[in-house]
Amino acid sequence: MIQFSQVSLQRGTQFLLEDADLTIFESQKVGLIGANGAGKSSLFAMVRGDLSADTGELILPGQRRIAFMAQEVEETQRSALDYCLDGDDWLRKIESEIAKAEESNDANGHAHWLGEFESAHGYSARSRGETLLQGLGFKMEDMVRPVSDFSGGWRIRLNLAKALMCPSDVLLLDEPTNHLDLDAVMWLEGWLRQYPGTLILISHDRDFLDAICSHIVHLYQKKLVLYKGNYSNYERQRAEHLAQQQATFERQQVKRAHLQQYVDRFRYQATKAKQAQSRLKMLEKMETIGPAHIDSPFYFSIPFAEKTSQQLIQLTNADLGYLAEDGTEKVQLYQTNFGIRDGQRIGLLGPNGAGKSTLIKSIVGEISNLSGALVCGENLKVGYFSQHQLSALDLTASPLLHIQRLTPKVLENEIRRYLGSFGFVGDDALRPVKGFSGGEKARLALSLIAWTKPNLLVLDEPTNHLDLEMRQALTEALQAFPGAILVVSHDRHLLNSTVDEFYLIADNKVALFDGDLPAYHSWLQARQQAMNRSEKATTETVEKVDRKEERRKAAELREQLRPLRKSLEKYEKAVHAAQTKLDTISEQMADGSLYEAENKDKLQMLLADEANWKQKLEENEEYWFDAQEKLEEAESQLS
Repeated sequence: MIQFSQVSLQRGTQFLLEDADLTIFESQKVGLIGANGAGKSSLFAMVRGDLSADTGELILPGQRRIAFMAQEVEETQRSALDYCLDGDDWLRKIESEIAKAEESNDANGHAHWLGEFESAHGYSARSRGETLLQGLGFKMEDMVRPVSDFSGGWRIRLNLAKALMCPSDVLLLDEPTNHLDLDAVMWLEGWLRQYPGTLILISHDRDFLDAICSHIVHLYQKKLVLYKGNYSNYERQRAEHLAQQQATFERQQVKRAHLQQYVDRFRYQATKAKQAQSRLKMLEKMETIGPAHIDSPFYFSIPFAEKTSQQLIQLTNADLGYLAEDGTEKVQLYQTNFGIRDGQRIGLLGPNGAGKSTLIKSIVGEISNLSGALVCGENLKVGYFSQHQLSALDLTASPLLHIQRLTPKVLENEIRRYLGSFGFVGDDALRPVKGFSGGEKARLALSLIAWTKPNLLVLDEPTNHLDLEMRQALTEALQAFPGAILVVSHDRHLLNSTVDEFYLIADNKVALFDGDLPAYHSWLQARQQAMNRSEKATTETVEKVDRKEERRKAAELREQLRPLRKSLEKYEKAVHAAQTKLDTISEQMADGSLYEAENKDKLQMLLADEANWKQKLEENEEYWFDAQEKLEEAESQLS
């Protein structure tokens, strides 16, 4: 059980939590939501023990194992798989102790730590690590690549794998679906549903929260409000609460008005002054109930181009890919026929690395076709959102200046009104971008795209870094947009709400997908099962061939080594026989009577035999050492 009791947490002059109460029971899966900057990450830091409450008490279970997903990855040359396995620090401790025991020839310690290794499931660790990494989109060849080779987004995936690898009673995940594609999100969703411990999850993906969470905690107005059920249940309960709050507020306003009217009318009349003063105190003490309101500050629309074309994009018999450093063509999509008409709303599906980004980059002109034709409509105007656009923003410029550069003649007041719909209110529109969070940069990039009045929106993971309110505003804006949309996203709510048809990119082809997202999930599972069966069959075939070859080689080795082994056995027997004779002679010479005068001849004979057998022992030992050396040399050459 994790219990917050009257907890207050202050940062600077601002309270993030004030007399907050919350109880999370064992094995509950809790979604933590709230506005950006409300204090969700600080709450995680408190549970980890990195922050302490200013007042109140946070009670954590004893002997708890807490795993959490770090947001930064240090430069390291460790392989991706080793970095993932580092998440199980107890297993790493065991491995270290085994190595120490081996170095010091500590047989008891070695046996003890081998037992611990088995108890910690050490023998299956590499297999489990590979499964985690594959589920998150890594290929087998990526396992040995150093962490420093991966981009920032892929390093975050490595941090997620490291957290999942750690055996834990409490798992803290902060935006785990950022930088994941749809396939990885679906895989992670299944993994977390099976997680036996207590899960606390910060996420802005409502479908992800719906699929996993048994409770939602809303960090709102410095309190922790617990709702039973998933995110959809939270929305219903909160809507009902706000409706009741609004009705209560309206009733209270009527009562306040009546009391105020009485006070104003009679407070200066001697006969009514006492009653008026009583009602005035009642009015002052009455709890203020705020009116129900929509929390989101975001509401925007995407203006449509003044002119458009019926056929906006058409790829015909196009090979799509890129040129390698050596000048050779690397084709990802063969003989592609794909078009976008005015008003079409298309979602792209497909496994990681199948070519979704290649298709998008070809359509927007970032890369050229390797063959075939790309025809654009006469009035095509593309609004393109990709992750690199965030890094392309001018860090020294403000949101206002970014738009003024696009349209210098537009009045500043008009631009500021427009930016306000994206949350850049007041002086926020004048702040330099370098101080912006990832979510603020994403909002600015979207505002710049909308300002250009496109007729085709091409969006590659547009919801990364956006909170729930901004995601909802974007979804509503896309629903109202009359132009064409082509989108890749791991946010299933956005896809379900804005897309009319899906195209599947897999096996180097682009084809219309006859189904919805649940059908795609089933397709993914069937594909993975088929791949597993194929890999198993291949492995079994290879193992059969390997075992047959191993038996043949073993027989051949035995045949080649037989004479050497026989020679070694011969000299071993000779050494043993000589040593046995010498032992017998030693026993006889231990008899004291042997040294009397009448036994002189017998003593001389024993001494002669001893010298003879000593010579035989030395000769055969030398032959034995020579034979042993020849056998070891032959074995090393044949191995």
